[in-house]
Formats: sequence, structure tokens, C-alpha cells
Amino acid sequence: MVTQEPLDDVISAAISHLSTVDPVMRAIIEQIGPCTLKPNPDVFNALIDAIISQQISVRAADAILARVRTALPDGIITPTALAACDFETLRTMGLSTQKARYIRSLVEHIQNGQLQLEQLPILSDEEIIQRLTVVKGIGRWTAEMVLIFTFARADVLPVDDLGFLEGARAAYNLPERPKRAEMLARGELWRPYRTFATWYMWAWRHFLQRREREKTRIVSL
Repeated sequence: MVTQEPLDDVISAAISHLSTVDPVMRAIIEQIGPCTLKPNPDVFNALIDAIISQQISVRAADAILARVRTALPDGIITPTALAACDFETLRTMGLSTQKARYIRSLVEHIQNGQLQLEQLPILSDEEIIQRLTVVKGIGRWTAEMVLIFTFARADVLPVDDLGFLEGARAAYNLPERPKRAEMLARGELWRPYRTFATWYMWAWRHFLQRREREKTRIVSL
């Protein structure tokens, strides 16, 4: 059974550790400031959001998610509410054929007891990944996002996440996007707080993008 310390304590310990073991990370933490990760404990909504968000922009995903909520009773996304929607109804909400199938698969796994969401918080990271990836359309990356943004697990390293890889490329002045094996090796330095190293790589990428937009805006004035 997994037990977790208060998140604020974990974040403080993570910042101290990362700043000590990695000078690059220390400089980024000083620039970005404290980690503001705030997990959402609603695992079902997190899974639906992750499925909808696959391979589309954040704006497009938000629009589809809003249509899904509008179509459901009281605007609340639950397994029961989605179970009442047939395949064609899901398609009218803006879901692709493939994503409608994924959502149906998730709902069916929950309703038949193959996936018991209430059990997940007490399981280890790998056990959660194994339970979730049985569902069609939920791969390891999706499960890792749930570990980070729903369960706030401290030592997740999503080496297939392009935002994380691009953040690392910029942070460490790498000539190209690092390969999976390279990031796994680099991540050993960050244990047992690889989630927060990942968060700072995301934050660093967003910081650089925002700074570049500001430069472009100033030049255009």
C-alpha cells in the first residue's frame, strides 16, 4: 500500500534535492520559482481529458471537452453519464471515431469491474500503469500524466513526452531532442523526484516560449 507525504513537503524536498545535484536545474528553479503543481484527484475526468487531448492542440481539446460537458446531465462527466451515450452521440460531441471507441472502452472497463478507479491511489506507480493500459487508447504516456496530475507521484519520468524532451534540450543546450535512453540516464540524477524535474522542464520550455513571444511583440511595435 502506497502512502504519501503532504505535497508541500514533497515539493520542498524535491527543490532542495534537484538544486543540490544538478546546477542546471538549480538555475532553472531560481528563474521559475516554486513548483505550482496542483493535482486534480478526479481520475476519471483526468482519463477522459487525456484521451480527448491525444494528438490535438490544447485549444481544440478544451473545446471538445466543453461540448462533452454541455451534452451531459448537469455538465458532469461520469462513467454513468457517458455510458448512456451511444457511439454516434459521442461522435456528435466532436470526438473522432477512434477516441469515441477509447471512451467507450474506458467506461466498459469501469462498469464491468475490470478497472476499479477507487483502488488506484493505494497502488504503486507501475501497478497503476498496468491497470490503466489495459484499456484501449490508454498508453504509458497517458498513465504517466495521471500519475503526475492526479496522484502527484513524485518520481515519474515521462520520456515519451515531447514538451519534456524539448524543455530538456533547451535547458542543457543539446544539439537535438534527446533520445529516450539519454533522458532515462539523465533522470537517474533526479531520483526520487523526477516528477518535479519534469515539471521544471515543462515550465522552462513555456518560459522560453513566452519570452520569445514578448521579443517578437516588442520588435513589431
